[in-house]
Amino acid sequence: MTSLARPIPHRPSAALQQAAGLLDGEATGILIAATTDLSLVVDADGIIRDAAFSGEDLGAEGVESWLGRPWIDTVTIESRPKIDALLRDAAPGAITRWRQVNHPSPRGIDLPVRYSTMRPKVGGPVIVLGRDLRSVAALQRRLTETQQALERDYVRLRAAETRYKLLFQLSGEPVLVVDAGTRRVTEVNPAAARRLGRPQKRVMGQDVVELFDSSSARDLQVLFAGLRVTGQAADLQGRLAGGRGETRISASLFRGETATSVLLRLSPEQGGLEIGNGSANTLGVIAKLPEGFVVTDTARRILTANAAFLDLAQLATEEQVRGEPLERWLGREETEAQALFATLQEHGSVRHFSTALRGSYGSSEDVEVAAVSVTGGDQPCFGFTVRSMPRRPGASAPTGTGLPRSVEQMTELVGRVSMKTLVRETTDLIEKLCIEAALRITRDNRASAAEMLGLSRQGLYAKMRRYGIGDLDSHDIELN
Repeated sequence: MTSLARPIPHRPSAALQQAAGLLDGEATGILIAATTDLSLVVDADGIIRDAAFSGEDLGAEGVESWLGRPWIDTVTIESRPKIDALLRDAAPGAITRWRQVNHPSPRGIDLPVRYSTMRPKVGGPVIVLGRDLRSVAALQRRLTETQQALERDYVRLRAAETRYKLLFQLSGEPVLVVDAGTRRVTEVNPAAARRLGRPQKRVMGQDVVELFDSSSARDLQVLFAGLRVTGQAADLQGRLAGGRGETRISASLFRGETATSVLLRLSPEQGGLEIGNGSANTLGVIAKLPEGFVVTDTARRILTANAAFLDLAQLATEEQVRGEPLERWLGREETEAQALFATLQEHGSVRHFSTALRGSYGSSEDVEVAAVSVTGGDQPCFGFTVRSMPRRPGASAPTGTGLPRSVEQMTELVGRVSMKTLVRETTDLIEKLCIEAALRITRDNRASAAEMLGLSRQGLYAKMRRYGIGDLDSHDIELN
């Protein structure tokens, strides 16, 4: 075992040794007590015979109650090996390296102390030098709390950024974000790209004036000049380039980070952009979608569903699902549907949520769900699209009827199946992998594999048949 003791790195000078020789026992004790936060005298049996400490706060930690007790009994369980080492390695002419130990405190928080020991004479008492580490521990706690606060702020910032981007992308109003100094477009939402008749990539980085007809260029220049001077500008009428028609331009100035930007909203003129029978056409498109579409109320009871969803649910008419809870068909288990609805209520939308849709007659099909929450209007509701997942050999996610093949597939089940089911399937997976490995190592010698796994041959055959491993002949079946 490596000794903790080490020689004193710098021997005192002759003058210092001579001065120290003039000190009597009382002066030496005063010197030690003054240069340490806590000093102890421990006899050869490890009993604390004397203690000196600076400050009343250490007295409140119950240091005086240590007198007459074994030093090792005053520390926590994990610190006891360190006390043993400090006492064992104390020797004349050497000082042990510093070790941190914890003392139980009547205040509830352990008292951290950094100790080093020395034994002036062979067989004599051990002098223990201690440094109070509570200020260091408090600083570490504050650092940890600050880091956690920064992490929480970062998460909130990311959540706010995600909500902004989601709202920006899903907004049906054409919106452009333009740099106030250069007039270059920095962001454009899909609605604006459609209104301008250009791909988003071609709009990004372009001078916003070039997106409009030359007849509107001067008005836009005046608008930006007014924003830079007063921060406000009145709405104006402009004509889009390429004969895309007229639009009302509303501009708002805002500052983000170190740059100033302008939010441009392009509102169509009244009567300038109309779609005949829009509501009827939209409902007709939804009804004929090849993907399932469902609208529920906030209690998750179905208000309407299209024919594709009815096919997946193995039902004939919409009346059979109207008023029923969506989780009656959606989700492999109840916890999976609850996770979908909780995410939808918290974030307002969900994309690429993999689950299963159960038919009324026992069928089950893997599906991908996208959902959105519509809280405005007279009747808040939830909208869901349900798309069948393509079937890929060997790539399907595990379900309750088959074992997952990897840790990644196992973690994907969290939130979709109960913990009891997950633990059971994990145990089955480990058993199956161990049996396959044993058979591979023994080159399919089943007697050797059973011995390797600590199973009887009958037990091995039973598990092989349960997991569908190998081929069992009639002789094996008779043994079982």
